[in-house]
Amino acid sequence: MPYAPKVGDSLSSLDTPSMIVDLDLMEANIAKLFKQLLPTGVNVRPHSKTTKSAILAQKLVDAGAKGGCVAKLSEAEVMCEKGFPDILITCEIIGPVKVARLVELFDKYRSIRIVVDSEQGAKAINDAIEKSGIGEAITTLIDLDVGLHRTGVQPGEPALNLARLIRDECKWLHLIGVQGYEGHLQHVHGYESRKEQCLESMAILTTTVEDLRKDGHKVDVVTTGGTGTAEFCASVPGITEVQPGSFLFMDTDYRNAVGTNYANSLTILATVISKQGPKAITIDAGLKSLTTDSGLAECKTLGYTYGVLGDEHGSLTWTEGKDLQVGDRVEMVPSHIDPTINLYEVYYGYRNGVIEEIWPVDARGRVQ
Repeated sequence: MPYAPKVGDSLSSLDTPSMIVDLDLMEANIAKLFKQLLPTGVNVRPHSKTTKSAILAQKLVDAGAKGGCVAKLSEAEVMCEKGFPDILITCEIIGPVKVARLVELFDKYRSIRIVVDSEQGAKAINDAIEKSGIGEAITTLIDLDVGLHRTGVQPGEPALNLARLIRDECKWLHLIGVQGYEGHLQHVHGYESRKEQCLESMAILTTTVEDLRKDGHKVDVVTTGGTGTAEFCASVPGITEVQPGSFLFMDTDYRNAVGTNYANSLTILATVISKQGPKAITIDAGLKSLTTDSGLAECKTLGYTYGVLGDEHGSLTWTEGKDLQVGDRVEMVPSHIDPTINLYEVYYGYRNGVIEEIWPVDARGRVQ
């Protein structure tokens, strides 16, 4: 029979490397986040650039989320097609090819939201929607730079000028609010330091919102925050929405920064394929299975040190503990969850060693 794992099979039936999710841990992560954030009255719009999965986006809505986010237009296309159209695209949509795709998507799914940070970007989208004859304005937020210096219009007069442009010259953009993502603070070590810097970024965001309102603009949505800062953002008056994503699965980078309140629920199951010494083995998970941009992955079992041996291979070495043998299996904790997930086609959700759910990575490879 062809290889086709199914619900009810044991984890031992999986070939490796495979991406597996401890459902008990994942569900506990979800419960913790919503228990903490929902009482604040701030909406939670989880970022699906982490999961790239419409099923998981819906699970989060079922737990109390309000819609979801994606980073790229191509991710939005997939999520909408999979039945999850309540999407904010958090990156700017620039260039005639991408704008044409946006208009086509908006024609089918009027619930999508976009951000703009430039006159050129705003006018191009406005003109394309006008020419399309859709006859409805697309829901739009101004993307504000609150310290990340990656995207976003500058606070003060530049932000005001962009809002005025949208009001006066962009009939087909319906401005509802502001996005200000403090991504540079997500992995700041130290609770108080991360909180202090986050509140400084939130002050930039809320001050700009006040300026916009004084200038006559309606600002209903103020969206911000990630896994490392959402709790701080939600405590600030005027913030209406936060966008955590990695909390669902976590990784070593986030764990090292924010602690273990959220568990590492996702691991990569790998197999020992070669013995290279008394305390050294090779596993079948290398660069094509575990990303290294945030450092090296870690073995879930303490005491083993991971090393990269190429695209397909990794090493584990140790000084004490159980000697691993050819054929043994290990679980690896990713260092950066988002790009690791993008390497796989499916998740295997398990409980008590049995596969309970299988979810496709719907938007795998969608980077446009």
